[in-house]
Formats: sequence, structure tokens, C-alpha cells
Amino acid sequence: MRWWDIAPVLELELDLFPEDAWSTGMYWSELAEAHPGGTRHYTVATAADGAIVGYAGLMAVAGEGDVQTIAVDRRHQGTGLGAVLLADLIREAARRDCAELLLEVRVDNPRAQRLYERFGFEAVGIRRGYYQPAGIDALVMRLDHPSTEPKDLKEDRHG
Repeated sequence: MRWWDIAPVLELELDLFPEDAWSTGMYWSELAEAHPGGTRHYTVATAADGAIVGYAGLMAVAGEGDVQTIAVDRRHQGTGLGAVLLADLIREAARRDCAELLLEVRVDNPRAQRLYERFGFEAVGIRRGYYQPAGIDALVMRLDHPSTEPKDLKEDRHG
């Protein structure tokens, strides 16, 4: 993800997360840390016409990783794009020697929870009222020892 991607990413963000969308300033701040040697890694997925149809971000500090965001355009959900984006974050966490990778997911989003479980994430707790302003709880999930060959991709290749 580059600075010129912020406007289309924000448009997608507002569509997918209208109540708790990140601001333009938040994206600028995150990308400021996405330089070589920085603590962030952001990527976008584009359609054949160049339109951004998904994005994902990782924070990695002192051996711990955190999925900051992952989103797929509604028209591309169910195509495997979310898995591709998540695999990219897992590989990057492994490349950065993260011992664990954490994320929060809405408790009312079982589809995303299943995706994370396919990749080996396990539920480790609840953050009450995490998603504001709706006050929706977040399920905290953890993947120990991220691999450069994520679990779900290994299963697809080997059976």
C-alpha cells in the first residue's frame, strides 16, 4: 500500500466498516511506519482493472505481530482473496521473526473467525465493547510461531 492508495482504501473501509472506519489520518500514520525497517506492513489487492478490492495490514514489534486490518470488497468475498491477504500477513510476521500473531475479530463475524481458524489461529480471550460506537465485543485470536508457509496453504497443496 502506498499513499496514493489511501483514498480508494478509505472508500472501501467506509463501505465495509461504516461505524468504526479508520480515518485518513490513521492510514497516513500507519504508512509512515511501513518503510524498510519500520514496524508496519500494508498491502492491497487489485482487480484486473486496477481497482483496489482488498487490503491488509500488520504491525510487528519486538517479536510480536498484530493484524491491524484485513478487508475484502463485498463483491470479492468468498473468492479466497481474504485467505491470500491473511497468508501474506502471516508470511511477513514469520519473516520478521514474530513468535506470535494476534488479531481481534468481531464476535458477530463467524465467517472471518472460520478463516482465521483455518490458518491455525485460536481464540484466547474477549475484549468487551472493543468495536465502537456499537459496543460490539472482539474475539482475540492468536497464532503461535507464524510460518513462511501458512497452514491453510499447506493443506490446499497437500490435501
